[in-house]
Amino acid sequence: MNIRVGILTAPKIESEPADGGFLLRNVRIGIGFHWDRQETQQFTGELQILSNKDGTQTAVNELDIEDYLCSVISSEMSSNSPEELLKAHAVISRSWAIRAIEANRQSLKDIRSVAFETGGHIGFDVCADDHCQRYEGTGRMNNKAVSAVKATKGEVLTYGDEICDTRFHKCCGGRTEVFSTCWEDKYVPYLQSVECPWCDTDNKDILTSVLNDYDQETRDFHDWQVSYTAAELGDIIRDKTGIDLGEITALVPLLRGQSGRIYRLRIEGTKGSTEIGKELKIRRALSPTCLYSSWFDVERTANGFTLRGKGWGHGVGLCQIGAAVMAANGADYKQILQYYYPGTLIRQIH
Repeated sequence: MNIRVGILTAPKIESEPADGGFLLRNVRIGIGFHWDRQETQQFTGELQILSNKDGTQTAVNELDIEDYLCSVISSEMSSNSPEELLKAHAVISRSWAIRAIEANRQSLKDIRSVAFETGGHIGFDVCADDHCQRYEGTGRMNNKAVSAVKATKGEVLTYGDEICDTRFHKCCGGRTEVFSTCWEDKYVPYLQSVECPWCDTDNKDILTSVLNDYDQETRDFHDWQVSYTAAELGDIIRDKTGIDLGEITALVPLLRGQSGRIYRLRIEGTKGSTEIGKELKIRRALSPTCLYSSWFDVERTANGFTLRGKGWGHGVGLCQIGAAVMAANGADYKQILQYYYPGTLIRQIH
C-alpha cells in the first residue's frame, strides 16, 4: 500500500536529487507549537508537485507505507528509543495511517468522513507535521527503526472489526484522557482515561533515548508553569483569537475531562467575556505559541495569572514517555498497547 504525504506548501517548490531520493529545504515543522522551526529534509519515494488555486505549490511524497513508517517512528521520537516502544509505535502509526488513507479516499464520496481523521486534506492522504503524524524524511532514521517496522510488518490495532483510531502524545502527566475531551463528542471504547505512573521520570538515559534533538529542549513537560500579567494575557488572547477582552480578570474552567484537562473555559476581561474549547483551542489561546496541555490550575497573582499544569499534548491514547519507561522496565510492545488501548487486539493485514 502506498501513502501520499503532503510535506510543504510554498510559492515555488525547489528540490534537488539526493542519494536515490530528493531533498527539500525550508520544511516547516512543529507548526504553531513551541518547537516551530524550519529544516532541510531528505526523502525517498516519488516527489509530486501540486499546483494550488492560490498560485502556490505543494510537495507531495508518494511511497510505500512501510517505508513511511520507518520515518514516522524516527520523527515522532528518537530512533534510539527502546525497541519495544518503537514496535508499539510502528503498530499504532500504521493503524492511524491506514485509517487516514481510507478516510481520505472515502472523502471523494463524502468529505465529512475525514473531518476528524486527517482534516480533509486535498491531494494527499496525510500531512507531514504534528497535525497528522511527524514525517521528517530519512535524516533521523537508523537500522533500529527499520527493524521495528519489519518486525511488525502489516500489524494493526483493532477493536471488533475496525482498525483503531490510535491517537498518541508526548507525555500524559499521570493520566491519559478520553477522546471526547479533545475531538468529537463520541465514545471511543479503547481511548479511555488510564493511570500512567511511568511518565514522571527524570531518568536522563531514557529521556535522551526517546526525545529527538529539538524535543530535548523541552524538559519540564510533566509539571510546568507559565505566568502572565493581566495585560499580557489580554494581548495574547486578542492576537490568537481576534477577541479583545481588555485586561483579563478571570480564567474559569467550566468543563474538565477525566484526567483534569480543561475543554471548556470562560475568559473574563475588562471589556467582556467569552467561552472557548476544546482543549487545543484553549492551549493556543493562552500562549504565544501553544500551552503544553490544557491540564492546568489557575492561580490569580497580584499582577495577573500563573498556570500550573501537567503533561505535554492532548493526552489521548499512548503516552510516549510512559511507554518508553514501560519498555525500559521490561514490557513488550503488546503489553504496552494493551495498557494504553484497553480491549484491543493486534491483527495482521496484507
